[in-house]
Amino acid sequence: MRAGERDLARTKLDTEMRPFRGKVKGRSDTLDLLRSVRRVLGIPAGEMARELGVNRSVLFRLEQSEERRTISLKSMDRMAAIMGCTVVYGVVPRDGKTLTEMAERRKWMKRLGTRE
Repeated sequence: MRAGERDLARTKLDTEMRPFRGKVKGRSDTLDLLRSVRRVLGIPAGEMARELGVNRSVLFRLEQSEERRTISLKSMDRMAAIMGCTVVYGVVPRDGKTLTEMAERRKWMKRLGTRE
């Protein structure tokens, strides 16, 4: 990818991911999201398990795997779809900076021959 293309792609990603940047600063309030959404929608575990084609214990293990951060995106997407939702996936800098800021810092660190 050429430098100009990279800059445009970085700017586009920074714009698209803006709503998520503030969510990552030490917060992990989405580790129980599937169970929380299921409950607030009033979907009983048995109904959800039937829709997934599994028994309730498998459903509970899937929800626990989300808490442990071991759930697959495929499983999350499938569960979300059954609830009439979609998974929004994002990768944003941990410190809330933009990709542009991170790239600029990386460029200067490389020029100065230093490491973070």
